[in-house]
Amino acid sequence: MAVHYVSVYLTYRHFPGSSRALERLVMSLQPPRDSEGDSVSSAAAQLPQTCLPTWEIAELPEPIAIKWRHWRGMIGPAIVMMGIQIGGGEWLLGPEVTAKYGGGLMWLATISILLQVFYNMECGRYALYCGEPIFTGFLRMRPGPTFWVTFFLLLSVGAVLPGLAFNSASVVGAMWLDRPPAEADRAFIVGLAYGCLGVVILPVLFGGKIYNTLQAIMSVKVVAVLSVTFLLGVWLVSPESWWNVFSGFLKFGSIPTSDAAGKPAAVNVFAEWFAGRQLPTIELQGIAVIAAFAGVAGGGGLSNSLYSNYVRDKGWGMGSLVGAIPSAVGGQKVALSHLGKVFIPTTDNLRKWRAWWRYIIVEQWAVWTPGCFVGMALPALLSMQFADYSPLQTIPNKERFDWVQAVISADGLRHYPGLSQSLANGLWIVVLITGLLVLLPSQLSVVEDVCRRWTDAIWSANRHVRETMHHGQVKFIYYSLLAGYVVWSCFSLYLFGMYGSPKMMFVVVANFNNVALGVSSFQVLWVNTHYIPRELRPKWYQRLALVGCAFFYLGLAALVFWAQILPNLTQSKGD
Repeated sequence: MAVHYVSVYLTYRHFPGSSRALERLVMSLQPPRDSEGDSVSSAAAQLPQTCLPTWEIAELPEPIAIKWRHWRGMIGPAIVMMGIQIGGGEWLLGPEVTAKYGGGLMWLATISILLQVFYNMECGRYALYCGEPIFTGFLRMRPGPTFWVTFFLLLSVGAVLPGLAFNSASVVGAMWLDRPPAEADRAFIVGLAYGCLGVVILPVLFGGKIYNTLQAIMSVKVVAVLSVTFLLGVWLVSPESWWNVFSGFLKFGSIPTSDAAGKPAAVNVFAEWFAGRQLPTIELQGIAVIAAFAGVAGGGGLSNSLYSNYVRDKGWGMGSLVGAIPSAVGGQKVALSHLGKVFIPTTDNLRKWRAWWRYIIVEQWAVWTPGCFVGMALPALLSMQFADYSPLQTIPNKERFDWVQAVISADGLRHYPGLSQSLANGLWIVVLITGLLVLLPSQLSVVEDVCRRWTDAIWSANRHVRETMHHGQVKFIYYSLLAGYVVWSCFSLYLFGMYGSPKMMFVVVANFNNVALGVSSFQVLWVNTHYIPRELRPKWYQRLALVGCAFFYLGLAALVFWAQILPNLTQSKGD
């Protein structure tokens, strides 16, 4: 290189008019260029400037071809998300809504699931491109990490309330007492809730990657829960109930109202309008529960953003170059980079990108989406068929034990006519165990959600952490957050268990999640249209779906605020 510089100087010194010779010599000093004619250094200079350090540049790994023999490597994040999706909402809110309105409001779940699938895919797009979770992409936005961390802490307040541990404890208590728990059993159920919380924490301590443990647990949950509910549905649920639930996914325009006798009913606005009848009036008294039901259909809240974390930890796209969060035991060889790595969109990289993107398409449309519909429908079938036979339904809500909703379907099946006593008792236990398989892993997902999201935030956004902690130490942050979560949960389990209302707590959390999902939809749209190269950005209909997702969930939150919160605030101010 020094000889080249001397040559440039001598050429210019003795032959000042020889500009072409000088130009050739200067060009010989430029960095090596790739096949597309762009140097790595110039590509790095063109990367967008964000509120975090710029990504490193690397080569996009070659994906494995999509074939049946490779199915284990192609499926994983969607299974974990399905395990999270079949949770408290489907087992608690879904049965309550279907018991009142039949399948008439299931169309809300259709809109929710279809909008969320586009949200999930865009989160996966960002992770494929840079190996970072989308939450880190949010922190790159102005005005900076401090603002967004504070903002999302406020929206995540519901995630630190272990409501699913309460409901899991009520299921365990029902098995122990051989009856649904009552108000006199409150202290006993609170004690069981501590045990349930301890059980869900243990799995994340072991394995190489925490993601691997989650994938194993959620796979067992999905197969077991869907198998049991499907077999019971085929065996005992009437064809009318099957049609009521599955046709409800397409009954767009049905609203909650009351019939002539004053009982809850779902009436289709379009059918009434075409028939020339007076349009029904929407019943807003239970709108918070309905909005929460729509919000938890699919996933809900910031939990959907975790799809990008799982894409990274699975090792898809650039995630294979970034790493994963290791477990406390057995994760010594697993490391995680503080920041992601991106690739130059050359012809070869675009070819590989399209192959990786097919992973996301197959997982979301062939696994996650149908799994969400089935996961919503099957618990609804059981509640619609059996809940009315539970003696608990005759107890007024004000007098009924607040956590009993988790066992109503099992109690109704136990009293279902036409079954022998021994068979009914056996099915009572089967459905209770199924409910436990629904609720306990869902509480695990909440714990893991909180710890994972804020671990990634601290690991990437905090300059001191980036400069002082090496790639294998991320687990110390994760498990410190986990310890803090346990301490807080021990306090909140007693406080909310002895004096609070778990159902109301769950409804409030679900409606907070609607706000979080609506706001973050706009953020995902911004990140993927500003930080990703033009060749990789979402198409117009994918952008439109994100806008629709934002307005749908923010609209639900606004409706709840207008119908139930604002009147209470006005009344309190008047008093």
